[in-house]
Amino acid sequence: MTSDSDAEPPGSPQKRPGGPRRADRGARKGAKRPIVAVEDEELRRRIEELHGGSGVDFETLPEGEDPLEQEQHGDADLVIVRRSSLDEEGLSRLEDDGAAGDGPDVVVVTEGADDLERTRLLSQGVSSLLESSDPTTELRDAVRALTEGTPASDDGAHGGHGKQGARLADFRSRSPRMRRFLDLVERVVHTDSSLLITGETGVGKERLALAMHNEGRRAGGPFVSVNCGAIPESLLESELFGHEEGAFTGADRQKPGRFELADGGTIFLDEIGEMPTHLQVHLLTVLQRRSIFRVGGQSSVPFDVRVVAATNRDLTDDIASGQFREDLYYRLNVVTLEIPPLRERAEDIPDLVGSFISHFRRELGRSEVDDISEEALDALVGHPWPGNVRELINAVEHAIVLCRGTRIEAADLPETIRGPAGARPDRARRDAPARATDLAPLFDLPLREARAKATADFERAYLEEQLRRAKGRIGRTAERAGITTRSLYDKLKQHGLRKEDFRG
Repeated sequence: MTSDSDAEPPGSPQKRPGGPRRADRGARKGAKRPIVAVEDEELRRRIEELHGGSGVDFETLPEGEDPLEQEQHGDADLVIVRRSSLDEEGLSRLEDDGAAGDGPDVVVVTEGADDLERTRLLSQGVSSLLESSDPTTELRDAVRALTEGTPASDDGAHGGHGKQGARLADFRSRSPRMRRFLDLVERVVHTDSSLLITGETGVGKERLALAMHNEGRRAGGPFVSVNCGAIPESLLESELFGHEEGAFTGADRQKPGRFELADGGTIFLDEIGEMPTHLQVHLLTVLQRRSIFRVGGQSSVPFDVRVVAATNRDLTDDIASGQFREDLYYRLNVVTLEIPPLRERAEDIPDLVGSFISHFRRELGRSEVDDISEEALDALVGHPWPGNVRELINAVEHAIVLCRGTRIEAADLPETIRGPAGARPDRARRDAPARATDLAPLFDLPLREARAKATADFERAYLEEQLRRAKGRIGRTAERAGITTRSLYDKLKQHGLRKEDFRG
């Protein structure tokens, strides 16, 4: 079973996987208040009102000058400009600063930029893109990240870069579904209630847990991660709860467990569905008593932790099959946070692609690669991404490595994405709304019969799609459809559908 922590993908389309531009930013923050330089007075007042001004110095850039010239923004940490103010010379300067690891982070306020324009701006080093129509939340997040010591560009997408600096702003999204998800996250981040984070491998479950820890009331405590599927069963109990000296062969000293190490902070139980049944009983007892007995120990050790568990399995199916305890499920699942897969928020792909291009240009020494063709971007947006953001990261790295010029072409992408001939996907077909049934045969029927048949055809098509998305998992399918599992089984029987046919 692949752990989600192996991927460590970001959720945010606006963030670069690399660290902050300024190599000395951490030192500078300890010496002075952060500076935000804004292009015009009206926008500056708006941002200052949103933020409240606490801990930040706001400045207005001189009019009629290139806002990215060092002489104009001075020693600013963050520069906020309108797209109309950036010409090719300014973008070139932005690229040079990025390559040198110098210069401020740059947030660009756009007016209806299309996908290709967004990708190109981010690939050239822009930290974040905001729509001029309503940049309120994004601007507040960008400034807040600055004041809290987490630069807007510090994403830590992979390879361990900036992992401990994960913030909820990293998951900012253009997708309505992802925004609804983040609204739920914001409502539970400051509580101590147990959470169950679900989602496919590669969506960023551990990163979300870490971001919530960093912004919650336990931010000053430790964040301890345990992959329940990666530790051998014979060692898992000792890893979780610790052991006393002489408890078993090789136990030559007392060792605290992960629960003790997480005291005052958060413990993240990744791949909780892989935990053996007998340890599930032990874990349930520990969570009820809020204390542990080390292996071989005689006295209890109290702990104070927030428990966040994660899985890419459907635990309701595992409960039905006897593989997971129902009482433990309800103990862990006070609130469920299901991270949408990348294919269901394709709006984020262009921004993610631009961010990853920007990172790999520096990481791989390919600073000349600063563009992507529309054909290549269409192929990336049209791909279903079974590996989610991790797969996208790998695809962009593959393209940068193979790119012969300054622009990524479709031929540079992995064959699984571009197709054998690198054929361009049909954008019109991709964007056209799916139809559950062909309406023509219905026109020869009376209205009541036509309506009944259309409803039945749609219901079957709907259930097939939900089963496909849930990979045949009944509990997940019923949850998505908003019906009970009993009702779902009845409907599957009615339409002659079998969950086994969707397991693949």
